[in-house]
This record gives sequence, C-alpha cells and structure tokens, in this order.
Amino acid sequence: MASRFKSRASGVSLIAICVASFATAQDQGVTYTFFGTPGLLEMPTAVAPAEGEVAATIGIFGPYQRNSFTYQVTDRLSATFRYGSTDDYSLPGFNPPRNGNVYFDRSFDLRYKITDQDGWRPSVSVGLQDFLGTGQYGGEYVVATRTIGDAFRVTAGLGWGRLASAGGFDNPLGVISSSFEDRPGLDFGLGGEVEANQFFRGDAALFGGVEWSVADDWVLKAEYSSDANAREEQLGSIDVASPLNFGATWTPRPGVQLSAAYLYGSEIGLSGTIAFNPNNRPVDGGFDSPPVPVMVRQGDAAAALSWDRAADPQDDLRAQLRRGLSREGISLEAFEFSDRAARVRYSNNRYSTEAQAMGRVARVMTDVLPPSMETFTLEPMSRGIPISAATIQRRDLEQFELQAGGTQAMQDRIALNDAGSNQGLTVVPDEDPFFWGISPFFGVTLFDGDNPVRANYGVRLSASYELASNLVVSGSIRKSLRRNLSVGAISPSPLPPVRREGGRYAVEGDGGIQDLSLAYFGRPGEDLYSRVSVGLLEPAFGGVSTELLYNPVNTSWAVGGELNYVMQRDFDLWGFQDYDVVTGHVSLYYDFDNGFHSRVDVGRYLAGDWGATFTLDREFDNGWRLGGYFTLTDVSAEEFGEGSFDKGIRLSVPLDYIVSTPTRRRYNNTLSSLSRDGGARLRVSGRLYEEVRDGHANDLDDGWGRFWR
Repeated sequence: MASRFKSRASGVSLIAICVASFATAQDQGVTYTFFGTPGLLEMPTAVAPAEGEVAATIGIFGPYQRNSFTYQVTDRLSATFRYGSTDDYSLPGFNPPRNGNVYFDRSFDLRYKITDQDGWRPSVSVGLQDFLGTGQYGGEYVVATRTIGDAFRVTAGLGWGRLASAGGFDNPLGVISSSFEDRPGLDFGLGGEVEANQFFRGDAALFGGVEWSVADDWVLKAEYSSDANAREEQLGSIDVASPLNFGATWTPRPGVQLSAAYLYGSEIGLSGTIAFNPNNRPVDGGFDSPPVPVMVRQGDAAAALSWDRAADPQDDLRAQLRRGLSREGISLEAFEFSDRAARVRYSNNRYSTEAQAMGRVARVMTDVLPPSMETFTLEPMSRGIPISAATIQRRDLEQFELQAGGTQAMQDRIALNDAGSNQGLTVVPDEDPFFWGISPFFGVTLFDGDNPVRANYGVRLSASYELASNLVVSGSIRKSLRRNLSVGAISPSPLPPVRREGGRYAVEGDGGIQDLSLAYFGRPGEDLYSRVSVGLLEPAFGGVSTELLYNPVNTSWAVGGELNYVMQRDFDLWGFQDYDVVTGHVSLYYDFDNGFHSRVDVGRYLAGDWGATFTLDREFDNGWRLGGYFTLTDVSAEEFGEGSFDKGIRLSVPLDYIVSTPTRRRYNNTLSSLSRDGGARLRVSGRLYEEVRDGHANDLDDGWGRFWR
C-alpha cells in the first residue's frame, strides 16, 4: 500500500521540468486530461497522439495533484505512469487520515486504439486505468470518438470500476457471462498486483463530452463524468455537486498545453502538459564539422600495383592517418597495409552512430593512403576489442559520394563480417593512457517513505588508466555540495537489505569511493566477447563479475551469461559487511528490426532470489530509447513489500539530440516504483551487449543515413 506523507512533491513533475526545453510539435488535435491521458477533462477519448509522443502532465484540483507520464508506444498502444497525491485521504479499510496528511500513490494505465475513424465510423479505444496500483483510480472503459468537420469532436464511453461510481447500471457484459455482474472488492494491500478478476466487472456507467476548437490554439470542453469521487467525498476532501465539468485548453506553442476547468460543481482545476516526440529534433540539422571529401584518384590507379614504400613508408602513412582521424575525434588503434589493401582498427570517440564514424574513417583513408590501395577493411572497436569488420571498395567511395542514392548504394556494396584476428596488425600505442576529469552530478531519489522526492548535487572526480587498450583501471569519488537526502523510511522485509537501505550509501558514504575496478575485455573466439571486472563494482557491492556474450554480426539475436561473486560494502564505502552472494543470469537479446529491442534475463539476484527480468525498449532513429521492465522472482508479494514486484521505466537520451553537436555521451535514467530487495541486480558498468551492438548489422542499418555526414 502506498503511504501517506506530510509534504506535497512529485517525481514526475521533475520530469516535466526536465523535458520542457525539448518540447516539439505535436498533433494539435490531441489534448490531455487531468489524469495525463488523451481526453476531455477527467474522461478519456479515443483519440491517440502520433506514435512516439511523450507527454508529462501536472493536474491539480481540490484534494488532487496528479503527475503523469504518458508514452505512445505504437500508433495504437499507449502507457501511462502516474504519481499522485490526495489530501486527507486513506484507502477503504484503513484508518481515516489525520488533518493535513497527504496520501501518495503510484498507478499505471494501458490503452489500445481498436479502430480509426473512417467515414461515419468513430475511433474506438479500450483502456485499463490504475490496473497496477492500489486501485485508488481503478477502472476500465470502452470509448468512441467522432470528429465532425474541423472544429467539433464528440465522445461517448462506457466505464467500469471508478468510472462507474456515478450513474451505474447493471453490467451489459452480464449477458455474456454472469461472472461480469459482480466486481470483487479490491484487496488494498501492497499494490503492484494485477487484479484481473476486476476487469470490466460490476456496474457500468455512461460518460461522454464534446470539444469545440474555437481557434487554432483554443479548445473548449464539456463532459459528463461517471466518476463520483465516492471515497474522497466520504472523507470530506471534495464536494461533488454535479457530474458536469467545463473547461478550456490553450496551446500557446506546439508541445505546451495549459488547461483550466470548473469540475464537479465545486472545484477549480488547473493543468499543464509538455509533450514532445523523440522523432523530431528541437534544432533542425546539426553542427557537425564538415567531413574530409573523398579524394578521387587521378589516372589509371589500377596500373599502380604497389605503392612507393620509399616515398611513403608505413610510419609516415600511420602518422598521417592518425592525424587525420584525430581531427575527426577518432583514435587509430592498429593497422595493416599491403600493396592493394588497408586494414584499420579505430575507436569512435565522437559520433553517436558508428555508421557516421565509419564514413569519416573511409574518407580520411582516401585522402591519406596511396592510390594502389583499393580495398579498405574498417574494424570499429569498443573497450579495446574489435566488434565487426566492414570491407569497402575505394572505387565505390569515389563513385557514390555525390551521387543521388549514394547512401543506399554504399550500404549495398559493403561486406560486414566478424572482425579478423590480430595477426598482421601493427598496434598503435596510446599517447596518453591516463584520463581524469571533474564533472557535476545531480541525483534524484523518488518515492522515499518520508519524502517522495530527494535530491543532491555536487562534483564527481573520475580517472582511468589503460594498461592496454582492453585492460583498464578506473574509479570515481564524488562529494555532495547540497542535498536533502536521508536514510528515509525503510519498510520491513525478510530479505537481505541489498537495496532498500540504499539511501545510507549516499548519506554516510558521501566523499567516499563510488567505484574502483580493473576491467578486462576480450575476444575468446569468433562472434564471442568476454568481460572480467574485479574490485569495487558499485557503491553497494564489490567483488568479481564475469560475462560471456555470443553475438554474430549479422543476426538479430544474441545470448549471454554472467556470473558474479560479490560482497556488500559498508555504508561509509571503506569496508565490507558480513554478506556475500553468488549471482548471475543467462540473457537473451532480440532486435525486432522495427525499433523494438527485447531482453530476458533469467537467474539469481542479489538477495538470493531466483527469477527473470523482462525488458522492452523502443529505440528511435535519432538514438532516443524509452521502455520498461519488470522482474518476477520466487519472492512473494508479501516478502517483497510495497509494490509487490520490481518494475520501472528506462530512458536514454543521446546528448547530440539536444546540443546538435556530435558526442557519444548519453543521459540515462531509470524510474523505478520503489527500491526494494527482490529482483535486485548488480550494477556493473561495461556489460557487453550495449558495448558491441553499435558496430553490428542492425544498428549500422539504423544509422546508415549518417554515413556521408
């Protein structure tokens, strides 16, 4: 069960602030409700935004503050995560709240658009509201929406659960089965469990409304609500005098909506929505430096069967190639030259897509290498290991650089294979194997038992030393400059406290060593990749982590295994506690070739529980990744505690999307409902699949549009 707290704050409102600068054009026909879903004011419609649209909404009226994050996963499926607060509220069966208390609750929605409007046939959607929470807003609905002309839209729907608490009548689905007539009472306990026996059962009720677009940036709304707000009215936190709601939505600029409403005959409500679509950039184009043009050979280059080694010895060619690649933000790692071919290994330090780096490397090679070298083999590297080998004919570069359709033509001509052996290669030593840097950090902890939002910021000192290109010592420390962190409320659990006491590391370990490890990456065989990490692997655990990945270059799947032995660190980050565990997983990865990437991890977790984690991410052509995960283990809901099982939302944003200058840096964040012990996994850096996938066929194909950039 979600807890009642003393302050009103919101994790999702922070997300809304963060995305404000990224707001881009959206479908002007879509407006959002106080629940943060496409709809009227409180009631949903069957209208769906463009695929990929993300919307963050804050809706406030009466005792409610609802902070919602809605994602249009496909053109028909949308999902909503909501973190709301209600003044002077408690769930049925629990003690009434004390004056001034605030009840915080997490909820999830799913909605699917069944049909599109076609002629006089309306759009139709079906939805589940708060199907994965404590059930404060629990309900289901089927809704139809019809747009009339350019200015009017009419909606009618049938609701169950909370959406049938006003004006309910016998469930029409009872004619299918008598089981639909009864709606079992909710077990208001831990939350996070799917109460499937509730769906579309019990009384049903009608709802509906109209929208009138009086101007390009103004929409007037009126609706009939089937939500009686029964529990809130029982507790005296709201007075429902009428089921009729009236309001208006103003769109001052694309991607920003502000709404005001008179709700339930007694309350004034305000809401704001920031919507953006990762498919659209905030800045058109980019600020990439112009690439070196392809140097077209003059005369009969094929007649030159060898280069003049006296005029251009290997050391000179290496130096020229190294300088040329360095100007592009690319490091030359190794090379092999012969009369007719050149093989180059390199590390891309600048470009977010490996295809763009590959195009830059190929053009520099045409500018530097002798005319007789016709075949180029490019082997991108990650963590000091080669991840693929792309073979390019020089004449194709000369022919297709400026030709219409040249991007696709180049892709059709390239042969992509597993990287070759080290035999014949000359390794280029790193001129500066030591790296260090100081950077700011900003951390947010959500859903704490005493305060739902805690944050700290400060400085992070990191350093690394390459003993070899694939053998690196690295570590970091950080010091908070300001924070409102504390240990927080820790609800009891019979499981070892591997994560629920995580706040103590941030408080007691401030200024301590966050991580300090030695990592070795290898290629033990064809299509095989390996990793061994030893040391302080993360703030909470240290030990040994090993991994093996089988990932053929031209397949959509990969399989890997990880085995770890770790000990839990002291909260001050200077020693170890008396807890150790062997943990590990077998992982299956699959790229569906349509932007969706799945992953299943099966194995043993840090608390000793066994189970599986299921992850699905949507990746856009510009590098945005947004998805979610859930973990089911042999830990029962009661043992797990509040939330019942581990789940969360994953977001990864390439920084070149924001600044429009080339960089490989990304902003990664995971928004989990709670930090609990069940399903907890080791947080070790350098996991192999994410390290090697950039140079494999599917990712190269996704980014190939940047080859000539």
